[in-house]
Amino acid sequence: MSFKKKLLSSRVEPVEEMNEMSVLDLPELVLESILGRLPPSSLCSMAGVCSSLRDRCRSDYLWERHMKEKWGRVIGQAAYREWQWHIASTKNYVFDPSKSKGVVRSLSCVWPLTWFKSKLNNSIKPKSSLPVDSIMSCYLSLETGKFWFPAQVYNREHGHVGFMLSCYDAELSYDSRTDTFHARYPPHGRRTIVIEEGVEWDRLRTPPIDTPPHNLHISDCLNDLHPGDHIEIQWRRNKEFPYGWWYGIVGHLELCDGNENYCLCHSSDTVVLEFNQYTHGSRWRRTFIKRKDHREEGNETDGFYGGIRKLYGTAEISMWKRLWPTEILE
Repeated sequence: MSFKKKLLSSRVEPVEEMNEMSVLDLPELVLESILGRLPPSSLCSMAGVCSSLRDRCRSDYLWERHMKEKWGRVIGQAAYREWQWHIASTKNYVFDPSKSKGVVRSLSCVWPLTWFKSKLNNSIKPKSSLPVDSIMSCYLSLETGKFWFPAQVYNREHGHVGFMLSCYDAELSYDSRTDTFHARYPPHGRRTIVIEEGVEWDRLRTPPIDTPPHNLHISDCLNDLHPGDHIEIQWRRNKEFPYGWWYGIVGHLELCDGNENYCLCHSSDTVVLEFNQYTHGSRWRRTFIKRKDHREEGNETDGFYGGIRKLYGTAEISMWKRLWPTEILE
């Protein structure tokens, strides 16, 4: 028998190919662990593979972490309320907290559940395949800049009388190309809108109190103010302007002159507020308020001072100090 015939006679028939393993064949915990490590862009890509992965990759459980890590520092109570009304106004959809499995349940770690109260009912299923009340929908709306959310912006301006350190309320829209924000706000009353571009992350904060910018904050710290305390106070140019927040320090009365052994400033009804970012002689460097009946004080020349917040946390104070001009010595 020739070699060729021997080779043909000894040929083994091919074994039937094994079925290829799918990622869905992985154990549940393994698959969940893999998806939990994917960045948002990869989760969006995986969601387009099949219907099973689509449901998994859009789950609030996976997007909750991404929401907290990127947006948790700048998204607060006011921003959530805006989102709530945003999804409620979506075509053919009315938000129903009792039926929503997305924001109400999963964002409770970011926003207290008391913020989820709403009078809206009669939920209708939205046409979009991505539920508008999901965390993924909120994340993508923020990421693409489609959703303008309220926050506060730190600002430092230089003038002939010194530096003005302030924090103002604005609506923010994210620009993913530059990793910055557009901020729109009415600096000269309700009728004009200015848009500032290129606002960086470290200039943003969530509003520390739930007071609209045109409303007076009712101070609850007046009896607890002592010389050396750090404070924020509302200030506006005139009655038509919204309030911004100024940073200052509680000072000593002239009779005290800073002598700690004889200091009675904490028992006086008059409180001295110092804004040392302004030059000596500036009408904005110092002002006085009353503990007992302080409301809004001021005039059309110097502006109007509103409610006061005492700063207890070092993080807030450090943020103001970071904006403090190096050429100014306290």
